[in-house]
Amino acid sequence: MADINEARATFDRYDADGDGQVTPDEFKRAMAEMGDGFVTGPVAEAVIKAKDADHDGKMSFDEFWQALQA
Repeated sequence: MADINEARATFDRYDADGDGQVTPDEFKRAMAEMGDGFVTGPVAEAVIKAKDADHDGKMSFDEFWQALQA
């Protein structure tokens, strides 16, 4: 089980504009900043879609946290 404070800090790295949602573009950019330049737009979209429980095209912290619990 992940620590919720660490999870929040990680999520905040992805959430570039601080709106509480991570878009595929934000995810791709964050991964590149963390050294993974191989995450393409389609890969970022697939990752977000896999965690997007409410199907709004974005990943909320709750969705991120739920994915960590699986």
